[in-house]
Amino acid sequence: MNKNIVISGTGLYTPPYSVSNEELVEALNAHADKYNEENAAAIEAGELTAKSKSSAEFIEKASGIKSRYVYRKEGILDVDRLYPVIPLKAEDETSDQALMAIEAAKDAMAAANKTAEDIDAVIVSCAYTQRSYPAIAIEVQTALGIEGFGFDMLVACSAATFALQRAYEMVTAGTAKAVLCINPELTTPQIDYSDRDSHFIFGDVATATIVEAEDTANSENCWDVLSTKAFTSFSNNIRSSFGHAARTNDVDPFWKENLFHQNGRKVFKEVCPMAAEHINEHLSRHDLTADNVQRWWLHQANINMNLLISKKLLGRDATAEEAPIVLDEFANTASAGSLIAFHKYSQDLKAGDHGVICSFGAGYSIGSLVVRKR
Repeated sequence: MNKNIVISGTGLYTPPYSVSNEELVEALNAHADKYNEENAAAIEAGELTAKSKSSAEFIEKASGIKSRYVYRKEGILDVDRLYPVIPLKAEDETSDQALMAIEAAKDAMAAANKTAEDIDAVIVSCAYTQRSYPAIAIEVQTALGIEGFGFDMLVACSAATFALQRAYEMVTAGTAKAVLCINPELTTPQIDYSDRDSHFIFGDVATATIVEAEDTANSENCWDVLSTKAFTSFSNNIRSSFGHAARTNDVDPFWKENLFHQNGRKVFKEVCPMAAEHINEHLSRHDLTADNVQRWWLHQANINMNLLISKKLLGRDATAEEAPIVLDEFANTASAGSLIAFHKYSQDLKAGDHGVICSFGAGYSIGSLVVRKR
């Protein structure tokens, strides 16, 4: 028997600290001055490359980002450190990612009118997990009092949509009656804040979504999931190499070489047409075109990517209402971006309206859901 699957609630946890472009630039430029002065002879001899400076105006023009939320601000703006101070927790304390996830989960459960007894699966899906095991999802599941099972997923910036696809399949198959998908994106530990081209990109946040069958949903803001679509094709153009074997590579300092890095121009050139084609193919499954879609909740990586993709889809510039942008406030939050947009800009639509939730990023990976307001 076919089941209609719905998104019945979403949640958002916003960290208590924020960092503006101006603050980041001040720290970066001070670091560059210090580095260039200390290494002036080697730079003059061509043995080292001088550190480049930046400006808040450059960041906003290149990305659309004005600020970002961070889980911990201490250390990020310290010229001699340039990465956050996150104190080590004892093993019997709740992990930082679990704390973020729990807050977003509670918000989603309240929106969907769900208690722990109503949910029997938890998926934590994000770009990075704080540890290998035990799974963050199992820690969150236990903290919330949910019986059943949980597991972690890592699919970089498509982690959220891929988790929603897994939840959709689980409810359809009857292996779970309601699934809580959470995306605790603690990205700031993986940022090289001394790199002009990437120091401004990411922010921290957590989102959560509840997926269930329509006959158990009792929310006033439900969306039918018409279908899901996922795609991957291997590329090194977006990469973070830090892993359990990094210390064995004998690179000093071993962690520095493994932080987030990308070939931004290639990513822009290659991913934008892939994402537009992916969405058009997905819509065609339902005899829909871009003109039938009232809202686009696109991955929030770079405003220029979103503008180009929506223009490829619509044949014109999308309005801010049609394709809302949240990265000006949140920056790139890895997999959570499209769900932040969905959480903040979905309740105004009317029954029968269609929307597309879409992510794209490292892998390359692209994930999408075609949804319809109930």
